[in-house]
Amino acid sequence: MCTEGIRTTAGSKILETYVPNFDATAVAKAKTAGGMILGKTAQDEFGFGTFSTNCAYQVPKNPYDPERTCGGSSGGAGCATAAADFPHIAIAESTGGSITAPAAFTGTVGLTPTYGRVSRYGLIDYSNSMDKVGVISKEVYDSALMLSVIAGHDPLDSTSYNKGSEDFTKYIGKDVKGMKIGVPKEYFSGIDGNVKKLVEDAIARLEGRGAEISEISLPSTKYAIAAYYIIAMGEASTNLAKYCGMRYGKQDKISGEFSEYFSSIRSSGFGEEAKRRIILGTYMRAAGFRDAYYMKALKVRSLLIKEFKVAFKNVDAIATPSMPMLPPRFDDIAKLSPLEIYNMDKMTTAPNLCGFPTISMPVGTSQGLPAGMQLIADHFMEGRLISLAAAAEVIK
Repeated sequence: MCTEGIRTTAGSKILETYVPNFDATAVAKAKTAGGMILGKTAQDEFGFGTFSTNCAYQVPKNPYDPERTCGGSSGGAGCATAAADFPHIAIAESTGGSITAPAAFTGTVGLTPTYGRVSRYGLIDYSNSMDKVGVISKEVYDSALMLSVIAGHDPLDSTSYNKGSEDFTKYIGKDVKGMKIGVPKEYFSGIDGNVKKLVEDAIARLEGRGAEISEISLPSTKYAIAAYYIIAMGEASTNLAKYCGMRYGKQDKISGEFSEYFSSIRSSGFGEEAKRRIILGTYMRAAGFRDAYYMKALKVRSLLIKEFKVAFKNVDAIATPSMPMLPPRFDDIAKLSPLEIYNMDKMTTAPNLCGFPTISMPVGTSQGLPAGMQLIADHFMEGRLISLAAAAEVIK
């Protein structure tokens, strides 16, 4: 996110020298409310990753075990929040789960608001139709407080919700008796047994507080990862086209054909994962392939939204694990193929693809490592999530 007078790189060498002359709207609102910007945190390049291992600078290490990941792509935000021994709130960004994953892996609270709830003005784009500015904090109250500050309409962002903010801290302490929580069976298969038990125990504790639990089914979830990556890569390849060494990003002495200069700048400025997503995204929106891939993925997104909307007619929120495993070791991550890494996002892609708000809550540790529970609500129902998460925080 752009911060006036502070280098802003989005984790990429192609923006290594970029120092914005303005603040992103969310940053400006935080400053106006009395917040102090301590610095910038590491992330996957342009948000391209699940473990923050695709950063061109430094890789954040998990405070619970420095041999393990903090998650991504907002891994530095989760790391700094977990490690800070003073009051601290991180402004973070999520496209497909980049707030939920770090929150789960660092034992913090990660609040991803509804798409459009917080202005994207000043956010360096990844995927325009899915990028969301949110919060990572130590406690639910802190996330609710910061959302109250940064939410609201912004005339500089045409996708921002045309209403003002509200005091989201008023939802903390509300009785959750009678609130209905759906547990989708598709999200509890093929996951780490320790994570599954911790999340199921947290759901049972909410039931003990009077919440009504029921099993639901979201069968189209199996298409979410494919649809997400097709849309995200297509939009990312478009957004990154402007970094060609002429007007934006890294520049060098111009020589040779334009295509040679363009290729030289992009080859040296972008990392391996960024190049992969640019190539795939360009392919999927090329003539002859756009209808076969991108347009079909948009139809899948519409199908998923309808499926979730049907579920929300019967439940107030949906509970799932935040991530399917405990934070993995860096040496194990290095052995994974790109497709295996993409599949790690199976808990988070569907709600992010659909623009639903989510909150990740720490639900305990196993083998000394944290796990999180993800709560999902209907559009603009962040208040319900905050009430449930605050109740879970009290009884964890």
